[in-house]
Amino acid sequence: MKKSSTGKTALVTGAAGFIGSHLVEELQKCGYNVKCLTRYNSGGNIGWLSSLDKDNLAELDIAAGDIRDPFFVKSTMTGCDVVFNLAALIAIPYSYHAPQSYVDTNIGGCLNVVQAARDLGSIHVVQMSTSEVYGSAQYVPIDENHPLHAQSPYAATKIGADQLAMSFHYSFGTPVTIARPFNTFGPRQSTRAVIPTIIAQLLSGAKTIQLGALNTMRDFSYVKDTVRGLIKIAETKASIGKTVNLGSGYEISVEGTAKLIAELMGKDIQLESHPERIRPQDSEVLRLQADNSVAQELLNWNPDKQGLEGLRFGLMETINWFSDSANLGRQLEASYRL
Repeated sequence: MKKSSTGKTALVTGAAGFIGSHLVEELQKCGYNVKCLTRYNSGGNIGWLSSLDKDNLAELDIAAGDIRDPFFVKSTMTGCDVVFNLAALIAIPYSYHAPQSYVDTNIGGCLNVVQAARDLGSIHVVQMSTSEVYGSAQYVPIDENHPLHAQSPYAATKIGADQLAMSFHYSFGTPVTIARPFNTFGPRQSTRAVIPTIIAQLLSGAKTIQLGALNTMRDFSYVKDTVRGLIKIAETKASIGKTVNLGSGYEISVEGTAKLIAELMGKDIQLESHPERIRPQDSEVLRLQADNSVAQELLNWNPDKQGLEGLRFGLMETINWFSDSANLGRQLEASYRL
């Protein structure tokens, strides 16, 4: 790695994924040396990191291993100033089938990170959470004091990881911040997620779009806003020991989102709620809307473009990216998978 202009080294776990790869790009723009922890595979696949500019890619220190291995994690974290722990299993439907793997990766992996941070000293851990930990909103907008209510095994493991990380701050003084993004979307997101699957189905020529629950309300946040917030957390000492929502504050139903995407793409559509995509009745999170006032006051962070305008902008960026056949070809197009 070349010498950073900030003099700081950041580690991103889960760097090969959707949000992780965007975070790596932005960290490089901000002048950090960047280390990447990616899941080992025999093919040497580095996921979305391979889409980075070749000169930027050459400057990365990529360590292939497993977040569940404490020795590997500690070795990789050595020499870092901050670690963004994004490594996690995130697919909610699959967590119903294989909850143990979520415990091992999401909670066990977090434990390895905070233990290494404690042992190595002075490494700021930015623990990636999710708005799913709040469950269906008991009031809106949802602030950081909203009760935690796990409605899926996935959400339960993220609550466990958040609480474990913060316990190290209280017990050992480990610098920890919980970053709690709402529904992040954008280029490179898997077609497992709702916005990419709508776009992919429309690009495939489908007239009837198959989705899960249509009336659920979501706070969709563009990925570039999310990663800016993560970096601001790392650069704000006052964030240590706190939980920070990163959300747009604008809510819209899944049905409304699908119709907006169809409008932007110039398509006429019908919507169908498909049983395979429906969560168990008591597991569905019905409403999420962020109160982002802590991020505004503590980090001086706001979405670059706000409200409906911001959502339309992010959707167009995402549509344009998926409309490139080379990008869509790396996904499974309109298929549904866990």
